Amino acid sequence: MAESIRIISLQWQILSLIIALLVYFPIVSGSFFKPFNVSYDHRALIIADKRRMLVSAGIHYPRATPEMWSDLIEKSKEGGADVIQTYVFWSGHEPVKGQYNFEGRYDLVKFVKLIGSSGLYLHLRIGPYVCAEWNFGGFPVWLRDIPGIQFRTDNEPFKKEMQKFVTKIVDLMRDAKLFCWQGGPIIMLQIENEYGDVEKSYGQKGKDYVKWAASMALGLGAGVPWVMCKQTDAPENIIDACNGYYCDGFKPNSQMKPILWTEDWDGWYTKWGGSLPHRPAEDLAFAVARFYQRGGSFQNYYMYFGGTNFGRTSGGPFYITSYDYDAPLDEYGLRSEPKWGHLKDLHAAIKLCEPALVAADAPQYRKLGSNQEAHIYRGDGETGGKVCAAFLANIDEHKSAHVKFNGQSYTLPPWSVSILPDCRHVAFNTAKVGAQTSVKTVESARPSLGSKSILQKVVRQDNVSYISKSWMALKEPIGIWGENNFTFQGLLEHLNVTKDRSDYLWHKTRITVSEDDISFWKKNGANPTVSIDSMRDVLRVFVNKQLSGSVVGHWVKAVQPVRFMQGNNDLLLLTQTVGLQNYGAFLEKDGAGFRGKAKLTGFKNGDMDLAKSSWTYQVGLKGEAEKIYTVEHNEKAEWSTLETDASPSIFMWYKTYFDTPAGTDPVVLDLESMGKGQAWVNGHHIGRYWNIISQKDGCERTCDYRGAYYSDKCTTNCGKPTQTRYHVPRSWLKPSSNLLVLFEETGGNPFNISVKTVTAGILCGQVLESHYPPLRKWSTPDYINGTMSINSVAPEVYLHCEDGHVISSIEFASYGTPRGSCDRFSIGKCHASNSLSIVSEACKGRTSCFIEVSNTAFRSDPCSGTLKTLAVMARCSPSQNTSDLSF
Repeated sequence: MAESIRIISLQWQILSLIIALLVYFPIVSGSFFKPFNVSYDHRALIIADKRRMLVSAGIHYPRATPEMWSDLIEKSKEGGADVIQTYVFWSGHEPVKGQYNFEGRYDLVKFVKLIGSSGLYLHLRIGPYVCAEWNFGGFPVWLRDIPGIQFRTDNEPFKKEMQKFVTKIVDLMRDAKLFCWQGGPIIMLQIENEYGDVEKSYGQKGKDYVKWAASMALGLGAGVPWVMCKQTDAPENIIDACNGYYCDGFKPNSQMKPILWTEDWDGWYTKWGGSLPHRPAEDLAFAVARFYQRGGSFQNYYMYFGGTNFGRTSGGPFYITSYDYDAPLDEYGLRSEPKWGHLKDLHAAIKLCEPALVAADAPQYRKLGSNQEAHIYRGDGETGGKVCAAFLANIDEHKSAHVKFNGQSYTLPPWSVSILPDCRHVAFNTAKVGAQTSVKTVESARPSLGSKSILQKVVRQDNVSYISKSWMALKEPIGIWGENNFTFQGLLEHLNVTKDRSDYLWHKTRITVSEDDISFWKKNGANPTVSIDSMRDVLRVFVNKQLSGSVVGHWVKAVQPVRFMQGNNDLLLLTQTVGLQNYGAFLEKDGAGFRGKAKLTGFKNGDMDLAKSSWTYQVGLKGEAEKIYTVEHNEKAEWSTLETDASPSIFMWYKTYFDTPAGTDPVVLDLESMGKGQAWVNGHHIGRYWNIISQKDGCERTCDYRGAYYSDKCTTNCGKPTQTRYHVPRSWLKPSSNLLVLFEETGGNPFNISVKTVTAGILCGQVLESHYPPLRKWSTPDYINGTMSINSVAPEVYLHCEDGHVISSIEFASYGTPRGSCDRFSIGKCHASNSLSIVSEACKGRTSCFIEVSNTAFRSDPCSGTLKTLAVMARCSPSQNTSDLSF
């Protein structure tokens, strides 16, 4: 018997391994779908001869690692997405002209195949201009060096390169059999991107370019529809689509085209020194519901998962390394609740309406009040019989409304939409959130079991675990450091020299100061000044290798006093980029470094024109050139031990080793003790860091979802560093002895760096007994065959931990009239005494659980005649068992 059990156990392990391999390494060849065609009419995309209402999730593959892709796709599908949408990043795929990269985070074919294996479709936005807060808008910097080139207009050099790249991507997808008519997931493509915003800048050539781009794309024979977003003059066979916070009023430029929303901005990006944007789930759901209510058929969340701007990919200038975007899935791939769950419920409600939405050519409009309206969709269902769905909207920003519809009364909260899949019963209201709230906890890393690294020496102080007390340091030379420098008469434009191989460019010239100049300055109590008409993003001024000061800004005037000694002095100017411009017309002309006049003022004999001086140039840092951040090359550098009492120094390299934290939770570096610089782990470029404080004012104590959203509404984190935690993907880590290398520009304390993990450690649910029945009940056989009334079904609290975690404890539970909100619940006047035991029995030890909100579930009515609520706070902990229960 024991031997049989061992054999069964081994067979189960082998089967589990096969399943895991199939999930992460889908079949390389073969179809994911039975081949089908995609077309469209005025109402919707037509997939395999059927109109569809589609929900799309924006995921940019380079902003995650390939090991994260499957989980992100599956969570998107679980959240109700039908489609994944992504840009194609030219700068990542062709970093050097003619040399292509489709490996690692840029393995586009693998990403598309994972989408197909999940049963989802793909909207591929080739562009090739993407904006996306990506460095240089996704254009490779070498493109600007082509003679005579002008981007995004009727310009032959640009069109030649653009056509070559777009053709490359279409051919790549066709060769891999990834279009829908080949059995693949690609149902739609995009050419250009938001060109309508800049088209007027190019005059007639802009209009001609739009026609050329459309004709070029259609001529590639991809066999699926093409779109142009924010392009009111899109040609006849191209669908023009909407981008924005709200697109319910959008109409395409032809009655033969469907209403598509290619970018639903569910949050916003963040700049260094800025606060963090948040878009309320209620408002986002309102915008989406209004879109489908008023005739929309395809809507994409930009972003569903934002991810991370690894390396130097963040655009700008001054966009931070995190691209969290307040998306339904956070930067690390964890669900952001209640946004993810509330949208999942919304999508389920819309899917219940889909038979009616696709059956009707247009909705019937009915005014219900001064700011209230209904849109009703009726038609013949696919399986016979009549279908009907209705959307009731209250667009009043302040007051609830009581309306009559089809002989029944409905209460509509302000700024909300109620969805009635059968034109009678409300399945969902955008302002009533029944989804759980998750509270992310950031914890000091637990060492992996069995770790034997002698290099990791964790220090504990004030309950914080620091990464190491053993650090090495190396001074980066100030100024010209290598033989590959050159001298030129005059000041050169930054990008023309660096080609964006580095953020840094050194400029050095010799300034001779006479005794008369020294006397002149003493007599007048003044100092000479470096004055530059315009510069971007960071300028650091050194005299004789001593820092005089820094200027930060985007094309701002730079005025920096300096001190010279008598005789010869070395004036060093270090220009730095913090992400290249990614939006606007004439990107090829934007450049970096200096513009206008540059001079030294305050000399006895007048100002000195620096443009007439002879300058020596050096691109980048010595440590960059020697790749001392890599595992292969770091030992070749002359590191020295960093003493714990060492004073913070500028232009320093630091390195240490650390062990990977136990568990599966996302790993982050807390760099709040550092200044500004860049970080690498095991040679992987984590990104730029900058401990810059956001403005103190502008954040609201409470966030009111009502009324139109804008990027400065509902911001948080005022008066705090914009970003302190930096994602380190677990696939980039070894079990122990991971190499961490930092380049620090302004001075920081590496001894206070810590490694932490992020998890959704606290879950809260709060649902009224008058809330709507669970949406899953609408699809049960009892409801479909008419033996169950949906009104007889009680609402539920649904709790679910992240994968690999279980509900370890119930911290609070009260059925009655609990007070407060998540993490601050308290028992009210009415309370069922068995609340904690009932909830604990249903949930403890499980990954997920449902708790019915009813007197029946709690075996009594704790306060008859009172509207009751179930409030629960649970704690999730790492699972010790791979077969944990979910209900």
